[in-house]
Order: sequence, then structure tokens, then C-alpha cells
Amino acid sequence: MTAPHARGVLFVHSAPRALCPHIEWAAGRALERAVNFSWADQPVLKGAQRTEFYWEGPVGTGAKIASALRGWEHLRFEVTEDASAGGDGGRWMHTPDLGIFFAQTDTVGNVVIPEDRLRYAMEIAGSNALELHRELRLALGQAWDDELEAFRHASSDSQVVWLHKVG
Repeated sequence: MTAPHARGVLFVHSAPRALCPHIEWAAGRALERAVNFSWADQPVLKGAQRTEFYWEGPVGTGAKIASALRGWEHLRFEVTEDASAGGDGGRWMHTPDLGIFFAQTDTVGNVVIPEDRLRYAMEIAGSNALELHRELRLALGQAWDDELEAFRHASSDSQVVWLHKVG
């Protein structure tokens, strides 16, 4: 019996040039095959490189890629894993200042906040609407999104083409 299949994208938003081969090696180990990325200059950060890499593998591969890259100094990345018949989707974001963030995603890529996390946010906030807003932003990974947004816009010439099977 074959393992459930997943697919996703690794977005390296910024990495020092010297780190690029190490990122390919780490991602290749997670994917259990050699990979070569097409690197480009990251215009938002002088001397940094960026890439996008479409991957396919067993469910859980997104977590393996994110784990292989987390904590690396000067590295900003995102990993997505689409939801599949074999599991929920996921999104991992990493920045040097904030570390790693994970969120479950639904079939169209929306972040899913578990019931217990929502109850915790309400408990912490009490009747303070501003505190509830802060807790919900934390649960959504808003600080990571905010930090990565400028780097994402630099990739408007994205090479990744999504093909979806309809029917």
C-alpha cells in the first residue's frame, strides 16, 4: 500500500548566497531525493537570494522540510502542504526574529484555528476586545505574515505554475 500523497511549495524568501546549497541539501534530505533550485536575487534585501520550489511526496513532507530548515540564521521561508485525502494541509513560516510558526490549513489554504485555541484566546482576553484581537492575530501567525509580506511581493514574477485537476 502506498503512502497518501501530498504536494506543496517551499518558498525561500531570503537566504544568504552561501547558504543556498545547504538549503538544497536539507530540502533534498527531507524529500529523499536530490533537488536543484533556480535562485534569483531578492530585491528587498541586498545580497540575499530567493526561490520557489514545487514538491510532491508523502503526507507530512511539508513538516519534514520545515523541520530541516527551521532555526537557520538569516533565513526566511514558508512551506505549504495542500490538504489531501491522507491529511490536513499545513503552512509553516519562519523568520530569523520570530522563529517558526505552524498552522493547519483547509482544502483552499485558509488557516484553521482549533477550537481549544479559540477558547484559550477568549479566556485570556476576557471582555477586553483589544486583547482578543491580539490573541487572534497570534493564532493566525500575523506577525510572521507581516514580516514576510515585503519579501512575497518581490516574487511577483513567480515561476511556480499551479495546475488543478477539475472533475
